Amino acid sequence: MVEKEASRARTTRMSGTERREQLVSVGRRVFAEKGFDMTTVEEIAARAKVSKPIVYEHFGGKEGLYAVVVDREVSTLLSDLEDSLKDQREHPRVLMERAALAFLSYIDENEDGFRILVRDSPVSHAVGTFSSLLTDVAQRVEEILATQLRLHRYPPRDAALYAQMLVGMVAYTGQWWLETRRPAKELVAARMVNLSWYGLSALQKEPSLRESGGA
Repeated sequence: MVEKEASRARTTRMSGTERREQLVSVGRRVFAEKGFDMTTVEEIAARAKVSKPIVYEHFGGKEGLYAVVVDREVSTLLSDLEDSLKDQREHPRVLMERAALAFLSYIDENEDGFRILVRDSPVSHAVGTFSSLLTDVAQRVEEILATQLRLHRYPPRDAALYAQMLVGMVAYTGQWWLETRRPAKELVAARMVNLSWYGLSALQKEPSLRESGGA
């Protein structure tokens, strides 16, 4: 009997890599539920059914585990968005549609990860946050917009500003959609692009604010 129990224990024991992945999965879930500040090493260890020293051994503490979780989410989302924008032969509207849908699909399939990204990150982890990711995406969109503005004889200097506006709209709408999940992500993407595309297609070359009481 003792030999059987010992054998069973050996077969269920995880390798170092497997244990690390388990802790990342558990940590991701707890960080999504409670946020960084309210999450403790004790709870992560309890949910993973390991001792606290195991968590410290693999990540050095809560901060190290959080950094791994965030970096993976950022890489996943950025990769999805870059894939949606990589074919420059496509019409710009198609690229916008693909990017919007890729963003919403990430939220749909990675709810815990997105909740972690949009929460405030600890000061010690300023790099690889949601805001820095959006900056990367905006730079990519800026390149596309600059090309299109030049083709239509608009000032390319405005590309950075319009890119920030477009990415901000998608990001904020995505946070709202995370809680509602209605309408379907395809419809949300279509409506976001509808608003932005027809707004861009009717741009004034030198826009200005109308004075109060003006026409």
